[in-house]
Amino acid sequence: MSKLFEPLTLRELTFKNRIFVSPMCQYSAREGVPSPWHLVHLGSRAVGGAALVLTEATAVSPEGRISPGDTGLWNEEQVEAWKPVTRFIRDQGAVPGVQIGHAGRKASCSPPWEGGGAVPPQQGGWIPEAPSPVPFSEGSPVPRELSEEDLERLTGLFAEAAKRADRAGFDVVELHMAHGYLLHEFLSPLSNRRTDAWGGSLENRMRLPLRVAGAVREAWPAGKPLFVRISVTDWVEGGWDLEQSVIFSSRLRELGVDLMDCSSGALVSNAPIPAGPGYQTQFAQAIREQCGIAAGAVGMITEPVQAEHILSTGQADAVLLARELLRDPYWPLRAASDLGADVEWPAQYRRAKK
Repeated sequence: MSKLFEPLTLRELTFKNRIFVSPMCQYSAREGVPSPWHLVHLGSRAVGGAALVLTEATAVSPEGRISPGDTGLWNEEQVEAWKPVTRFIRDQGAVPGVQIGHAGRKASCSPPWEGGGAVPPQQGGWIPEAPSPVPFSEGSPVPRELSEEDLERLTGLFAEAAKRADRAGFDVVELHMAHGYLLHEFLSPLSNRRTDAWGGSLENRMRLPLRVAGAVREAWPAGKPLFVRISVTDWVEGGWDLEQSVIFSSRLRELGVDLMDCSSGALVSNAPIPAGPGYQTQFAQAIREQCGIAAGAVGMITEPVQAEHILSTGQADAVLLARELLRDPYWPLRAASDLGADVEWPAQYRRAKK
């Protein structure tokens, strides 16, 4: 049997295969409320056969959005708007999951098709927040340094967002601690220049992310899995790296995290990243083997045979696809055909199954 189409059980939840939809920002919400676009975008990936459909990075507060068009989970209007989306995904036999996060110093930006630059307060944006007043890149705004009171508030915002995610019908929560956003900014010494209990040593830099993970695990139903996405390395000397990621992942496992979603980079705008097919799978394998936790591989995974190889050789427990699922929402159905796996098609589409 194909490893790619073998079920995976985490806690009380079983995924029908090992193909997960990676979070992909759509920049198409209003005031954090998902739109019909999100229903069609996410729903079509569920129809296409993926086992887990993760939303885009969904903000725990208005100032935590990457752009004014990001989705959120900071109020009940958003909860109600997510319910049709989660219901449709589940009706297709897939698991609805939400990635929650805070953009930190990379917040208040325009969508990529509008240039991706900073949106100032006078144009509907806001002043970004961060561990330290260090901008993301030359020309980026200087963020406001978060206070002790802010950090206490942030922990509560993540826990409350997890409770709303449960009420909205999600069965997986993924904490976004990667790609240069707030919790990653606390982890990396390149962005965290604090000299108090929240910066300096590895233990101090991990303090807020671990506190958030613990609070979310407590707020999230015990039978539902909790994932964490990390950038395993900043790809810059003196930054966050694999050795620290192993220590951090082990601590997260002790707190009840069920799967590490292993990505990399995006903290530094000009980092030299050796991108290529499967270039991050080594990180998933290292975390999986050294930490005793399930791991997901992501990054330029495009072919069914490639995905099958990653799983059958023990490099990861699941694969997360992004751009390839934008090109082909029905990639899982094609992969099943290529690998000789007999999977159920939607009744409405069975006439096309060969």
